[in-house]
Amino acid sequence: MDIGGTNLRLGVFNGEGSPKLLEEMRFQADFSKLCVAHKDAPEQAWQQIVSTLANAIATVRKQYSAVVGVGIGFPGFIDPDSQKIVASPNLPGLHQLDLSADLSRLIALPVWTINDALAAAYGEYALRAQQMNSLIYLGLGTGVGGGIILDQRALAGQHGVAMEVGHIIIKPQGRLCGCGNRGCMEQYASASGVSLTFFESSGRHESAQTIAELAQAGNQAAKHAYAIAGSGLAQALAHVLKVVDISQVVIGGGMRAAWPLMADAFTQQLDEDLIPVLRGQISLHLSELGDQAGMLGAAMLAKTYSQA
Repeated sequence: MDIGGTNLRLGVFNGEGSPKLLEEMRFQADFSKLCVAHKDAPEQAWQQIVSTLANAIATVRKQYSAVVGVGIGFPGFIDPDSQKIVASPNLPGLHQLDLSADLSRLIALPVWTINDALAAAYGEYALRAQQMNSLIYLGLGTGVGGGIILDQRALAGQHGVAMEVGHIIIKPQGRLCGCGNRGCMEQYASASGVSLTFFESSGRHESAQTIAELAQAGNQAAKHAYAIAGSGLAQALAHVLKVVDISQVVIGGGMRAAWPLMADAFTQQLDEDLIPVLRGQISLHLSELGDQAGMLGAAMLAKTYSQA
């Protein structure tokens, strides 16, 4: 399962040899709005979230009764030892919750919970394992997530916050982020960030998709919003690359379709911010799996954990 702030995707994969997607289903689930509506009673939101997931799985199991485990990519900080959701900036109010245990009790199957961007990173790695053993993944959606695969291993970090690249501060004292800090990159490079930048320039509230269409038609405020997104993403990535020194970078998430609107600003800013020895050494790839990456990665990591 791949859980987003506004989307819920479920894929069934075979468990033998190279993973093969047997079925994909999508369910309406605006968990962000749900959490905001129940900000004073987050336990109610949590019960609805777990119930929605259980019902989606039950629907799938009517057709695939042989399912033996569930891997979930969840947006937030996931403790790598307990698998508890420590916090979720884009799903406010969720703290120290055990999705694996709560859902497992309802569906009578083992459940593994993984950060959604790390799951997507592992899915992208699985597609490219013959060509590379390390990569950085950046997922552009409601927020901006990141994942790192190093020498074939998915790295969550000691506290489950490795590669939270969306929360690298690029504008000190900038926009307030759901994580509690100000000026985080995802406040500028995500779909919601693009919408906010466009509003500040034009006074109009529009979705990132509509803004992309306006940009393609020549609207200057829309083009500016995506240029800000591209440069902000590059700023944060340049810092990451100085630390981990990985050449392969994959861009995924729902906003990857608008990459041509960000590419020029991204390339210019990345070249400016990288140390000279890294300039020209970074290979950028757009996701070939699209929104299936998180599902594939969650399934494969769940299989790996079950065999550990």
